[in-house]
Amino acid sequence: MDFATSFGLIIPEMILSVSGLILLLIAAWGGRESSQPVSIASCIALGAAFFLVAPSVCAGASGPDTLAFGGQFRADAFAGMAKLMIYAAAGAALVVAPAYFDRLKAMRPEFAVLVLFATLGMSIMVSAADLLTLYIGLEMNSLAAYVLAAYLRDDDRSAEAGLKYFVLGALASGILLFGMSLTYGFTGTTSFEGIRMATADGLNGGMLFGVIFMLAGLAFKISAVPFHMWTPDVYEGAPTPVTMFFASAPKVAAIALTARVALEAFGTQAEAWQQVVIFAALASIVVGALGAIGQKNIKRLLAYSSINNVGFILVGLAAANVSGASAMLIYLAFYVAMTVGSFVVVLMMRDENGEPVEGIGDLAGLSTTRPLMAWCLLAIMFSLAGIPPLMGFYGKWMVFQAAVEADLLALAAIGIGASVIGAFYYIKIVKVMFFDEPADVVKAKAGWEHWTLLAISTLFISPIAFLITGWLGSLADMAAAALFFAA
Repeated sequence: MDFATSFGLIIPEMILSVSGLILLLIAAWGGRESSQPVSIASCIALGAAFFLVAPSVCAGASGPDTLAFGGQFRADAFAGMAKLMIYAAAGAALVVAPAYFDRLKAMRPEFAVLVLFATLGMSIMVSAADLLTLYIGLEMNSLAAYVLAAYLRDDDRSAEAGLKYFVLGALASGILLFGMSLTYGFTGTTSFEGIRMATADGLNGGMLFGVIFMLAGLAFKISAVPFHMWTPDVYEGAPTPVTMFFASAPKVAAIALTARVALEAFGTQAEAWQQVVIFAALASIVVGALGAIGQKNIKRLLAYSSINNVGFILVGLAAANVSGASAMLIYLAFYVAMTVGSFVVVLMMRDENGEPVEGIGDLAGLSTTRPLMAWCLLAIMFSLAGIPPLMGFYGKWMVFQAAVEADLLALAAIGIGASVIGAFYYIKIVKVMFFDEPADVVKAKAGWEHWTLLAISTLFISPIAFLITGWLGSLADMAAAALFFAA
């Protein structure tokens, strides 16, 4: 394949890269006054990348024609579907950020540029077909994310979140790199296809350690138990638009990358990593649910909720088949909508002085003082709990169905039982909003951008979305088939 064809396959990444560099120069010359134009231009760049990726997803792109640069980059339908979710979540973060940071007089154009470069790294991650491409994308995303976590330099909580994320992220990157080194040393290649061929006849001790260390490093990125310890502190300390970004886009990228490594590079030896994934899935479901019960800060509760949801998504990966990969993508689509909607509500929770309120007790009586917001949050909480007919239930149904098809009956049964624990703290929020005496703390009016995103998120997880489940399911099936075709 010539370079012209390869460059044609990475046009979305080129748009993000060139846009980021140009906007970085504009930010340097324009100062704070350029914040709004840079944010708008960043949204346009993400929108352009979104529409350029969409055709490959609809066409179910797969096979050798999706490979670029000698097999280092794969622009198939699986990567494309993950990119659509990443671009949408990044765009949502850019839309809500100005209102939050303007109040603090902290809005700078660098925020949008950092989001663009983080998104570029994630875009490379999900298209990685080689260990080198994987690491380049992962580190590009991580370096931007560390700065975003500590974006409010004068806020102790934000600085602490950035430092914790950096230290633990560096540790995870080291673990991942060690696993990659072992894999390369014992297989003699960094290509996913080459690793698959080298491990087709079985794994020796070095290869097994390599895959375990790689999964451990990636487990940090998706905040799966037992590598979840950073999540509540970083989610609470980081600025809320950044937390919303962390909980959605990087989560999609890391999970898609984990699936590609497990199913493409080590797909012939699923039994070697399946038990690790099953343990991480069940532990994440249980720890996420139990950890959220005692939380009084809604951002920390949503952090444990994200850990809990990662567990359900990993159930699909544990199935190690096309149905499981498809179920993961469907669940991720609804998870992004639920995450964006819940954090938009957190951003709308402000007192009469415009100061953010994050206590769950501050939601008391919200159904009386802010009924529309309360009903939207009720739908999101019930969807996260997996209560039918909302789409969170549909996502859980798909991953458990895939587990049953893969004869993982015990995993499905335990996962369904553990999901009941998670329902407790979601319903607790609904109880506080609808049955407690009004605290009348949330008084500030929200902007149109918040209401628009909240409306889109709520509609996407409502029963109305059953009208698109057939279409979404066919896209997910084609994307999953592309992943296995690559393998």
